[in-house]
Formats: sequence, structure tokens, C-alpha cells
Amino acid sequence: MKVLTKDALARAERHLLGTARLIDRFRFAAMFGDGPSEPVLAALRLYQNPDGGFGNALEPDLRGAGSQPEPVEVALWILSEVNALDDPMVPAACDYLARITTRDGGVPFVLPSVRETPRAPWWETPDDPPGSLVPTASIAGLLTAGGVENPWLAPATAFCWDRIAAIRETTPYEARAVVTFLERAADRERAEREFARLREAILATVTLDPGATGDAHLPLDFAPRPGGLPLFDADVLDRHLDALIEAQSPEGGWTFGWAAWAPATGPEWDGYITMARLATLRAYGRVSN
Repeated sequence: MKVLTKDALARAERHLLGTARLIDRFRFAAMFGDGPSEPVLAALRLYQNPDGGFGNALEPDLRGAGSQPEPVEVALWILSEVNALDDPMVPAACDYLARITTRDGGVPFVLPSVRETPRAPWWETPDDPPGSLVPTASIAGLLTAGGVENPWLAPATAFCWDRIAAIRETTPYEARAVVTFLERAADRERAEREFARLREAILATVTLDPGATGDAHLPLDFAPRPGGLPLFDADVLDRHLDALIEAQSPEGGWTFGWAAWAPATGPEWDGYITMARLATLRAYGRVSN
């Protein structure tokens, strides 16, 4: 079993210091350097808008200042990472979500206002977008796991259960959102039942080859930390954790498999993905003490 050595972790830190956004540098300090969480929160607040939503390229491919649903999910993952889902940013974000929720109880994948801003070409939407499991399911799961009580959550959870019950085939991003929700849902019996029904459909979206390149969706993207639902066998996870350690670049970071369509997105994604990979290795006990 491979582990990320102290030297490799130091290379990762140097890579982040040389290329990453301030928020990702603060995240590293909080996760590995016994740094406080407040700098992470202070940096995250700069991405939150007066309407409670998040924008300002917190999701690097959405370059506009205006709020969008997906950056709310990004913010909640960061807040969860530093155990700060009780921060005032969360109810403000829920108020924003309530304002953009569709009649069926979910939030859209992306709002039409994205058309007015620089963004990656895959961020497209119809004029009246429906509610989507991406990112509603991930957001609802994270809020549930964090013990957040908010009026937005119950109807959003009902939306997720209804949409999940209708799934027969799925896509990688939807499958990842479903796993995030089912791992954290309060109704454990229902979650386990739906997981058992959907496990093969979810696995059909996973790339099991650790050496796959491009926009591949690997097991650790679905299981970035140990969970209670048995999506992958231990040997699969071990093989991919070993491969993840081997994939660290000589400069110390980890890269991503999609196009960097604007000059800023490459370094910003490198820092974000590097932090995600380090968090996964730490969660599985693969970082040397």
C-alpha cells in the first residue's frame, strides 16, 4: 500500500503556494498545517453575493460575478471540510436557493443568466430550466449531513427522492450527485434500498481503469472519502489510491481531464483538484504522518 510521503506533501504545498487561489492555500493550511478555519471562511465569504448565492469564479469555469446553483455546492463542500456548516453563509445560501427553486422543488443545473457571462462552453441551459439532481441532490445531502435545519431542505429532499425513484439509467455527474445524497440521507432504509436498485446503473458510469485519461469518472470521484454504501470493493479503492499517489506531478500537484478554455482556469482548477486529491488521500489514511 502506497502512502503520500512527507516530501511529496511538501511538494504539493509548494505547488499550491506557487499557483493556487488564496482559498485553496488556506484550505491546505487548515487541513495539514494545523491552521485555523477562519481564513478559509473569510476567503469564501468574498465569493458570496448579497443575494446569498455564490459566484465570482468559485467554480472556475463559471467566471461571472452573479450567483449560480453549482457554486453553492462548491461552497458547501468547503464548509463541510472545515466543519463550518453552522456558519451564517449557509442560511443565506439556502435563502438564495429558495428563490431559484422550480415548482417541482429542485434547483436548476444552471440559470439562463449564465449566458451574459464568460463561462465554459458546456454551461448551457434552456430559457426555463427545470430542477435537476445536479446540484440539488449534493446540496441536500451535504446540508442533511451537517445537521442544517432550513425550510428549503424538506421539499428539496422530496424532489430528490422522486427523481431518484425514476432513474433507470444515469450519467456520471448525476450518479455522483445521487451517491452524495444517498450517503447522507436521513431515511437510511430508503437510501439503502435505492442504492441497491441503482448500484449497477451507477457503476456503468464509472471508469475503472486507473490509467484512463481525459474526462474520466474514476471510483475516487464517487467515493472521495470512506462511506457507508458499498459502491466499490476494497481492492478497487486500494488500486486507485495507489494510482492517485503515482499521478502526482513532479511539480507536486494533480491535474484535471477537461479543457482549460481560459487562461485562469488551468491554475485555478489545478489548485482545487490538488486539494481534492489531498483530502481524499488523507480521508483514506494515505498521507504519511
